[in-house]
Amino acid sequence: MITVPQALDALFALVRPMQVEDVPLGQAHGRVLARDVIAQRTQPPFAASAMDGYAVAGQAVRPGATFNVIGESAAGHRFEGTVAKGQAVRIFTGAPLPKGTDRVVVQEDVNRTGEVITLNTDLDTGLHVRPAGADFTAGTPLTAPRLIGPNEIALLAAMNIDVVPVTRKPVVAIIATGDELVQPGEAPGPDQIIASNSHGLAALLRQHGAITRLLPIARDNHDSLALAFRLARDADLIVTIGGASVGDHDLVGAAAEGQGMDRAFYKVAMRPGKPLMAGQIGKAAMIGLPGNPVSAMVCGHVFLLPVLRQMLGLGAAPTPRRTATLTGSLTANGPREHYMRARMDGDQVSVFDRQDSALLSVLAQANALVVRPIGDGHRLPGDRVDVIAL
Repeated sequence: MITVPQALDALFALVRPMQVEDVPLGQAHGRVLARDVIAQRTQPPFAASAMDGYAVAGQAVRPGATFNVIGESAAGHRFEGTVAKGQAVRIFTGAPLPKGTDRVVVQEDVNRTGEVITLNTDLDTGLHVRPAGADFTAGTPLTAPRLIGPNEIALLAAMNIDVVPVTRKPVVAIIATGDELVQPGEAPGPDQIIASNSHGLAALLRQHGAITRLLPIARDNHDSLALAFRLARDADLIVTIGGASVGDHDLVGAAAEGQGMDRAFYKVAMRPGKPLMAGQIGKAAMIGLPGNPVSAMVCGHVFLLPVLRQMLGLGAAPTPRRTATLTGSLTANGPREHYMRARMDGDQVSVFDRQDSALLSVLAQANALVVRPIGDGHRLPGDRVDVIAL
């Protein structure tokens, strides 16, 4: 039995970042930028007004000064002439600053009569000018790798980049196993339950950038499992759920080895999630998750998401943690790292009393996992603990 960090290292060794593909800017949101891109223009491309007001030569600004208004500069419609001494141009936010001016007097500091403006006695001292290139200049890089969110989309558009190099989405084949399972909407027999893990994990993986394929439920026999593995061989990652323990009906390991799996490890010192298995089948990495619903979902957060991030080119790192203040006491932990379902409110975290790995209703109430290290001692209210946000 290996530790969680050892298991993660072994999993990272099984996968590599996916290939790069180009997508239109409109399809880049939520993808991972795979290569640096370079701004194709300067932003702003000219000195621009930051306020509505009047563009003048700054050295002429003083309380009570007067200027003749000789024109107007608006966004998309610059004033083409040159502003001389004693002259001003009416200007609007975002408009190019006319030649001969270097300051915008805000309209609230001006009294206008006809084509003459007089400056107030109490003047705003700001220049209210956005210099050319204040945001970025042509040739400025947006560095990879990074997840492309709405802010990055806006920046890419401003850089005049309409085609974006991104990491291909990994294809993850998900195989639920067991004679006891039926799909949601079907009528279960007296000894059957509804398959839930595969749907929850598919949603989790899609949310974080994978393409998921839910394969038919594999039954507890070698032929059915072998068929499922053959259907999954063109995937980048194969995830099995259930059948990875040591009982007479736990056949996934043997079936995977029958398909040529090179096993990396089996069993991890954690709870829930001890019967975890991983290896390589052809070009695909394979991760065998336990069948208990909470165990499978916890392993999804602890193992699948870090593996997916590496496949997307975001680096090999564990799921991020933070610390929070415990609201109640906890008994000492044993020889396995414990991931306890909890509810976090600001900096406070409360661990649920019921930690059975079959209770999806508790997991649905949780927004965090409190991580107890191996051999962690008795914990008291006010102690700081490691937390994974869900």
